[in-house]
Amino acid sequence: MFKKKPQIKPAAPLRSSDRRKIADSIIHDYQLTISQPDEPTPEQKAEATAAHTGLRNSLLPDNVQSARFTTTHGPQLKQVSGTVYIGHPPNEDSRILWWQIEGALYPSVYTLWRHPDMVPLLHTPSIVIKKLQGGADLMTPGLAGGPPFPARAKKGSVVAIASTENPSVPVAVGVCEIDVSALQQVQGQKGHAVENLHWCGDELWSFSPSERPGKPMPEELEGWVRGLEDRGLVDKAEDLKLDDEADEGGVSLNGDEGQAHAINGHTNGVTEPSGDQEPNDAEEAREMSQKDIDSAFRSAFLYGVHHHKTTQSSSPTFGLVFPLSQSFVMSNLIQPFLPTFTPLQKEQLQIKKTSWKNIKKFIKALDKEKLLKSKEKDGHETVILDIDFRDKAIAEFKPYRLPKKESASGKSDKPTNGDDTGDDSIRQKLQVVTSYRPTSKLSPLFASTTKQLLTPPEVREIMTAYIESENLVHTTNKRLVNLNPLLGNSVFDGSGNLDKEVLAKGSVPRDALVDRILHSMNTSYAILRNGASITDAGIKTKSGTPPKVTIVLETRSGNKTMTKVSGLEAYHINARPLADELRKVCAGSTSVEPLAGAAKKNEKEVLEVMVQGPQKDAVLKALEKRGVQSRWVEIVDKTKGKKR
Repeated sequence: MFKKKPQIKPAAPLRSSDRRKIADSIIHDYQLTISQPDEPTPEQKAEATAAHTGLRNSLLPDNVQSARFTTTHGPQLKQVSGTVYIGHPPNEDSRILWWQIEGALYPSVYTLWRHPDMVPLLHTPSIVIKKLQGGADLMTPGLAGGPPFPARAKKGSVVAIASTENPSVPVAVGVCEIDVSALQQVQGQKGHAVENLHWCGDELWSFSPSERPGKPMPEELEGWVRGLEDRGLVDKAEDLKLDDEADEGGVSLNGDEGQAHAINGHTNGVTEPSGDQEPNDAEEAREMSQKDIDSAFRSAFLYGVHHHKTTQSSSPTFGLVFPLSQSFVMSNLIQPFLPTFTPLQKEQLQIKKTSWKNIKKFIKALDKEKLLKSKEKDGHETVILDIDFRDKAIAEFKPYRLPKKESASGKSDKPTNGDDTGDDSIRQKLQVVTSYRPTSKLSPLFASTTKQLLTPPEVREIMTAYIESENLVHTTNKRLVNLNPLLGNSVFDGSGNLDKEVLAKGSVPRDALVDRILHSMNTSYAILRNGASITDAGIKTKSGTPPKVTIVLETRSGNKTMTKVSGLEAYHINARPLADELRKVCAGSTSVEPLAGAAKKNEKEVLEVMVQGPQKDAVLKALEKRGVQSRWVEIVDKTKGKKR
């Protein structure tokens, strides 16, 4: 639900009565009521009341704020709206703790990390967790650690999902679509088990009023460990293997979230080891028949087409730019997908050892099967003009396991990831830090500090100290601040209706005052990488707001679409390695040119990457690998005449 960034309106403080009412609703719905004797003594009643109040404050802190949001959900991209509740426990950042849609309240992973055993905890292998973090639903064969499963995991109940590698740390939140607790087995079962609504790594997890990145997943949570020990799952989780997964792979992706991926041991006529197991001597010495070799090449071609369909599902012709040359077909659609686990298999799986003997005859054979259309070009080459993506062999193709190949330099040659270890921006951790500097008009309010750059929490702390030192807290409502001449003159100039109303009342809500002060201050930013601090030597801040990486789609030469990417330098990304990766992933030409008018004289040039075709999704995926979050990217679609 939150794979794409929701539209969240400005947050407002939640009234105490509403906060208590919502907290009591959570306690009731999630059966968190604290038990007490049938005939409690006055002391026991007092203890129960204090415990209930503490539980309320833990679920919804007294600083909680609410905000309306809209997003899309499901394969039909149905627009839904609801409310998020933002708050922070002591000494922690503000995060979304709960969200509400259609009257139902759901906890975020941050809430689950602090409240063990609030909901039933289900488990699945780590490879399925990666699919869940892409928006997949959990399929019944993907369930691990049972039966038996938690008794509370009934149809319609809210559940958490954890990896078998970190069984005590919930990483996803969903709703059971079946009665999981009643399952007697999962192998051979089909269908959805849990609808995935929120996961560690989505936009709800990454949201922060202070624009800080999402909190990393903890290694272990003691409270959840105790719950697992009570169920006898701690030792059992360590013994779970990937073999527990069934043919459906335990995940299902629908609509805008992608397509279903199968995870199985399908070999397509080639014997291969399972997992990372090394092949034994018998397998290595096995001679492949010509039928095996032909089958392997045909399956590799189908895998190559399937790879483009699943990774570039929104692009026309799935990112393939026709006509396809013989060399392109061999290097991009066949060779990367051959199951060459052993040196002997690598030696045998060559086009000259097939019954076709060369790639030209291989393409013609596929043409006869009506998998594609081909044409002779220049009398010596056969090119592919079109591929029937709806053909049964392609539509029902199931991926098989590919070997992990390591080059002499130690970098992976696997074709599907596109990683280039020569690019140090891959897997970098980025953090955009916005700082605030008081203007000359506001400087008297900040006389107690010598710091030039302040964070929002520091501004709030300084203002709280100022308000208390000047005795400006309202006598009947502590959330209101009485205005003194300094606040009235420096913060509210009386130009707008709101200013006039505040000045007439002589008081203002504390949060509104702090927000107004923040908006009146000068801002500067720094984009930090790999744990760097703004106080480190060599780190310089720049005035203004952080720039965004810009992706522009535009039409050229009639109906040809180009994708242009700029603004990479601010995020420590080298344009040329990125262009090389996109050329391979998108199977199209790329170029890197200086962006006209972007750099002033004597400044370092700003580069722009151009990719052939509408490759927005591929670019976003490449940027994500380099630590760039979607909220730092601006997409301009000139092919439709609109800006998003």
